[in-house]
Amino acid sequence: MNITTFRAFKSRNYRLYFAGQSISLIGTWMQKTAVSWVIYSLTHSTFMLGVSLFASQFPSFLLSIFGGVVSDRYNRYRVLLSTQVASMIQATLLAVLILLNHYEVWEILTLSVLLGIINAFDVPARQSLVYEMIEDKEDLPNALALNSSMVNLSRLIGPAIAGFVLETLGDGVCFVLNAVSFIAVLASLLLMRLPKYIKTVHKKNAFGELKEGLAYIRATPSIGFVIVMLGLISLFVLPFSTLIPYYAREVFKGNATTFGVIDSVIGLGAFSGAIFLASLQTGSDLKRILSINTLVFGAGLILFSHEQNYPLALIFATIAGFGMMSQITISNTLIQTTVEPAMRGRVISFYAMAFFGLQPIGGLLVGGVSKWVGTQDTILIEGCIAILIGLLHMRYLRKEKLKQQHNVMAVEEHHVQAVG
Repeated sequence: MNITTFRAFKSRNYRLYFAGQSISLIGTWMQKTAVSWVIYSLTHSTFMLGVSLFASQFPSFLLSIFGGVVSDRYNRYRVLLSTQVASMIQATLLAVLILLNHYEVWEILTLSVLLGIINAFDVPARQSLVYEMIEDKEDLPNALALNSSMVNLSRLIGPAIAGFVLETLGDGVCFVLNAVSFIAVLASLLLMRLPKYIKTVHKKNAFGELKEGLAYIRATPSIGFVIVMLGLISLFVLPFSTLIPYYAREVFKGNATTFGVIDSVIGLGAFSGAIFLASLQTGSDLKRILSINTLVFGAGLILFSHEQNYPLALIFATIAGFGMMSQITISNTLIQTTVEPAMRGRVISFYAMAFFGLQPIGGLLVGGVSKWVGTQDTILIEGCIAILIGLLHMRYLRKEKLKQQHNVMAVEEHHVQAVG
């Protein structure tokens, strides 16, 4: 780690954003951990854990593309401010429900659906706005990597705190702390000094702009391939996290604290991966790193799947977390640094669909498969799929390299013929 690791902090608006989001995301991970634990405690069903993930993220799959259009058509700052206020209200309602201690699973799932709807508009606006926060656009890849480090440091800290709070103070306190944490992000947004918003004239309606965004992705294979690969990982591999409560209770005979620790070491690995990416020199081959780390992700899951020794399992979970991080960060970086500014919100909405939207479907799939073949074998299968996706990515990169070499040779041959 060196000073270039944090070069995006030169931008005042980004420093404010980073500080506010860091606090808020700790609360978010506390809530995610508490929701999983409450659902599993009520039902003792890994399938219901998949249903919980589905409820919170499938609405994002359905609505993210419209969220992208909203981000491109309107003031992204105001959109983000509105979604953060809405998220705070949702967290408060969930906290009140749990504190009253008369709740059913369907009530928690309903509020999870509400959060998924909010996130469909929040993610495109938030990701697009980061570009506007950075004064030197060459620092954008570093800012996106730091974003990931922030998310995963929160994932490291949040579940650990949640495990302790669940054991000592009760589940209601977890939800209250998340609601309070939104004060930090709202304060950071209000303190920002962004360029004055200039309203642009839109000749097409929302559906016309949506079709335009899809056409742009089809015409840009490098972006389309990244989104497809992320979609496969989100559908078949990333839902492994929904099965962690089973390992905490059934495999390692633990409690909420055990669950928090496993979730935290996954976050530790992901945080390490994000810092590694933030420390990369400008011009690093991100596509190659992505394919290698996909293999690391798969290997970590395979090693973790049937490990009965708790300390060793934590090490393997950390390795999986390290590899997992590249799927999110590098995919986002490749898109943000390639896409045209006018298309940013819409393209990011397709990225959000692939990342957030396919995970809930995968959660149902993984939950169902775990009932059929067993939870540990399900994680093993997910690891093998990650390996296959990583190898497929490497094959694509080799073909792309050969194609580029062929084009260069063709140009040189044409030049020689022209000179001759």
